[in-house]
Amino acid sequence: MNEQPQWIDGLLVQWGDRLFYPPNRVVKSSTPKLSGQSVHQRADAIRRHIGAVVLRRVPQVMVKVTGGGRGMKAIAAHFRYISKAGRLEIEDELGLKASGREAVHELTDAWRYGGSRIPEEGPRREALNVMLSMPQGTDPLAVLRAAREFAQIEFKDHRYVMVLHDHQANPHVHLSVRMESKHGHRLNPRKADLRRWRELFAERLRGWGVEAGASSRASRGAIRGYEPLWRIRARSEGRLLMAERGPKREAKGGPANARSTTWKAIIQVLESSNDPADMKLASAVRGYMTGGKNASAVREPRVVREVEPPDLDRPGR
Repeated sequence: MNEQPQWIDGLLVQWGDRLFYPPNRVVKSSTPKLSGQSVHQRADAIRRHIGAVVLRRVPQVMVKVTGGGRGMKAIAAHFRYISKAGRLEIEDELGLKASGREAVHELTDAWRYGGSRIPEEGPRREALNVMLSMPQGTDPLAVLRAAREFAQIEFKDHRYVMVLHDHQANPHVHLSVRMESKHGHRLNPRKADLRRWRELFAERLRGWGVEAGASSRASRGAIRGYEPLWRIRARSEGRLLMAERGPKREAKGGPANARSTTWKAIIQVLESSNDPADMKLASAVRGYMTGGKNASAVREPRVVREVEPPDLDRPGR
């Protein structure tokens, strides 16, 4: 790499952090303070992040909170559901694996009486249900291993169970965590926690040789969500009666405009560099922004819409 002024790296870090790590989503990190060599290291990390988005279109992880039980009736129903009534292997926080209806029943009793007693039905959530997913084609065993390491780090003081589902479009792991820890503390996840969870899951996947990213769809410029499957099917069959809706427009100066400004600033910084690799990356970003390589091409897991038991508690029910 050609020698270049340190201000190039400093500005790249400034704009890269603004794009990928906005202030309202700050996540605690072990990254060293930005001084001296650490600025260069951080800038290279930003370059890799940009390259993953605009060049390699790295598959993105999905970590989604799917609900939680407000009593053992709902928790037991979820255990039966994720294990397919005991047909799939279920694993607990100790790494013990079991299958069969009797094993699911014993696990339910262990949760009911282990720690503070969980009533059959109650006003507060006693379990948190999380789904960790990757796009179709990802090695299911790697997804399971990464999910196991993720849970060991994030929920080390909690009871939890996990089950791999690899019979659908994209491999995913259902993780059910007891809200109360062994020390009596309760989980209370916020947006910053969800972002950290995505980053940790992606990091664990990379450790198993699976290329995975955890950048937000917004930072990649993917403003609109996917078109609902029912609308696509209805249109193809000539049954779509609702008027076609155009893309949502954001107010001038809104989030989309801010992201566009940030990407343009990154292009200017990279083009100011005397490193050919930076200039090449700038050209790739420019093509990405003008639609040559649009964000929709990034592989993301499809949202898994699975039918759960009617007595399973969900938000808003």
